[in-house]
Amino acid sequence: MSLNTARIAFVRARWHADIVDQSLMGFRERAAELGLDADRLKVIDVPGAYEMPLMAKRLAQSGTVDAIVAAALVVDGGIYRHDFVAAAVVDGLMRVQLDTDVPVFSVSLTPHHFHDGDYHQWQFHHHFVLKGKEAANAVDAQLQALALL
Repeated sequence: MSLNTARIAFVRARWHADIVDQSLMGFRERAAELGLDADRLKVIDVPGAYEMPLMAKRLAQSGTVDAIVAAALVVDGGIYRHDFVAAAVVDGLMRVQLDTDVPVFSVSLTPHHFHDGDYHQWQFHHHFVLKGKEAANAVDAQLQALALL
């Protein structure tokens, strides 16, 4: 199977939506170049990164998707340990793919020093576009590799 025949779910956290949405733009652009029809991509919004593993699990169990991409920006807000949240999210996404046999890809970034200034906004907007494109490449490659088994 390749990206042009796959059914993909893209789960995106709404915290820092202006930045996270850039990953979807990059994913859509590269996936289209690889042959994915827009109607084969389902976009699902969740409140934050912490909610992504459960949504990914439900999607994987539904049998309606061949791969799942999850995107979030987890930053240090000074109230909780953002690295703890990020680790829980990535561990949860990994468990989903191992438990359900549906590939799950993470575009979930945890910068050590994120500032809400113009430079960081610009930097992460562009970085998330790139990460979205890389995710499309990874989905395509993994689906092709799994098809060989």
